[in-house]
Amino acid sequence: MTLAITPGTTTAVPAVVGADLRVPLVTGERVTYANLDHAASAPCLQEVRDAVDELLPWYASVHRGAGFASQVSTRVYEQARDRVRKFVGARASDTVVFTRNTTDSLNLLARSVPRNTAVVLFDSEHHAALLPWRGPNVQRIPAPSSSSAALAALDRALTAAPVGPRLVIVTGASNVTGELWPVAELAKVARRHGARIALDAAQLAPHRPIDVRELDVDYIAFSGHKIYAPFGAGVLVGRADWLQQAQPYLVGGGATSKVTDHGDRLGVAWSAVPERHEAGSPNVVGVHALAAACEILSRHWEQTVAHEHQLLTRLREGLSTVPGFRELAILTDADKVGVVSFTVSGFDAGFLAAALSAEYGIGVRDGAFCAHVIVGRLVKQVGSHEERAVRASIGLGTTAEHVDRLVAALRTLVTEGPKWTYARRDGRWVAEDDGRTLPPFLA
Repeated sequence: MTLAITPGTTTAVPAVVGADLRVPLVTGERVTYANLDHAASAPCLQEVRDAVDELLPWYASVHRGAGFASQVSTRVYEQARDRVRKFVGARASDTVVFTRNTTDSLNLLARSVPRNTAVVLFDSEHHAALLPWRGPNVQRIPAPSSSSAALAALDRALTAAPVGPRLVIVTGASNVTGELWPVAELAKVARRHGARIALDAAQLAPHRPIDVRELDVDYIAFSGHKIYAPFGAGVLVGRADWLQQAQPYLVGGGATSKVTDHGDRLGVAWSAVPERHEAGSPNVVGVHALAAACEILSRHWEQTVAHEHQLLTRLREGLSTVPGFRELAILTDADKVGVVSFTVSGFDAGFLAAALSAEYGIGVRDGAFCAHVIVGRLVKQVGSHEERAVRASIGLGTTAEHVDRLVAALRTLVTEGPKWTYARRDGRWVAEDDGRTLPPFLA
């Protein structure tokens, strides 16, 4: 295996594609890209790319092909279910449904819950978990200030919930603040009230090992593009009964076991799960990449956690020296994965992100991170007039130099101002007279 050593540490982690990518600056120089936007999409692991390259010559249709390549692709696709099941410690009876991403998975679950299910969730959730649940039986709890407050608030909400099926939605790690939520403790509260619990693990899966049985959750959703497999696959793992009783998420080939012609209507017998919710030609390559990433991360959790802990400490300590820096936080007593969102007094988040990219070759995210409710609330708490923030997120592709460059660049922008001229266009800050050219494949 190819391993990368993070400068300034002794921790070996799996290498990513693009670690040596050089990008142009508006000043005419080229620098190694500092990707501090892992929380949006993580780069591809080199081993995942190798796994995809190995599969591509064998790629063919799956499940009903008699050809040998089709049999190989079918085996790859079905074995991926077991590899993902092992990654999350799923129960033998759990089903594994492949989707496009976490958003797709949670929308599928929302379409599958029994009628009149009471749904309880915190309003700090990512839109993928916040928006699929509509109607009078949905209760949104204001974001708590501590883990203990979260437990108490969930207990009150479930006590007041209507009699019948109940489902709690919770994030494993906030995509805004990186804070780890007390999932196992929240599951205990849910169990006391006879509720099921679904875990949005999009930000947790790249950073920490997950065990469905240990956490005692019923469903888990995450995306390949967050765990270093950016090939368009996601997954929903969990109890099969609700999914089996629901109408197919999409209708078409694969979701049907038999279709018959009755003249004025068609008779349809739907497939059992997981095929019931996987209509159409599946993303064999994406699923294989996702499964490969799961196995690679599973072999390197100790190194991954140590690597990110060192860099997160370095990042937070460095950013705290920037004048006007304010870090956003929801829970006052929570550990964090490698995500830091912040504002800088007197500076628009979009301007800072644009200048960091144009002048320093640093990629960060600015905005409300598909979590508008909680970001709007948090930025007001730290005294910002904008409902936007900057987010720096680290992962396996991050080095100490990236972190130090961000801290130094922010300090220079705040104390000395930018070297370039910027203007707002279509709601975004852009560098004026930007002469940077796109790579040849986009020409």
